Amino acid sequence: MTAVPPDASANCRLGVIALGDSITNGGGELQWGVALQSWALWTARALGLPFTSFAVDGAGARDVVEEQLPAAEARSASPSCRYDLGCIYVGVNDVRAHDWAPAAFAPRLRTALELLAGRCERLVALTIPIDLGRPRAGARVEAANAAIEAEAARVGATIVDLRGFRGRRVLMADHVHPTALGQVAIAERVVDALAAAGARVFVRPGELIAYETTWTGRLRGDLTYGYRHAKVSAAGLRLSLLGG
Repeated sequence: MTAVPPDASANCRLGVIALGDSITNGGGELQWGVALQSWALWTARALGLPFTSFAVDGAGARDVVEEQLPAAEARSASPSCRYDLGCIYVGVNDVRAHDWAPAAFAPRLRTALELLAGRCERLVALTIPIDLGRPRAGARVEAANAAIEAEAARVGATIVDLRGFRGRRVLMADHVHPTALGQVAIAERVVDALAAAGARVFVRPGELIAYETTWTGRLRGDLTYGYRHAKVSAAGLRLSLLGG
């Protein structure tokens, strides 16, 4: 992706562009009838903007730079136009990988943010929850978060802190992927941060959904979650004992 001169894009805006992994790509199970959609899509709807995503399941910082950003340029019908908002959430797969390389993560993130800054009026970057994965990613998360905050600050991006994002209602049993309501909850935080930075918000993400719960549904959900959580915890324990 190459930067566009301001005069070439003054009257052309493409809305929201999103980069990242499966969390930003969205997709998955319904939750009380609420579709699992990307937090970035909920954000775009709240801001009244069109939405384009190049996020890919399993992506890391390298994939964002080497695949998603080139795809954003090559597959755009209006390559000279700018975006109103760039959304990036990356690092979850990096810190959970066996070959985690903090020295490589920051430069890749810097490249991605700088290229996005050249095409977007605003940027938003998200940090990673501390209680990530089973086994937990541990100290790696804060190393990545420090890089995310430092690199986002360099380009003036709005930072949304998800360090304390946790809980059964908003996260699946793997402690990695948001539930349908979790995606909305992330979007609520993003919209709050953007509104504080001066962005116009037309509707709250939470106002775009409606659902009702039942005691039988809650019981079924408790049993399903308990079973899945036990499996994930057992697998995580085995990996920890094996040094994985």
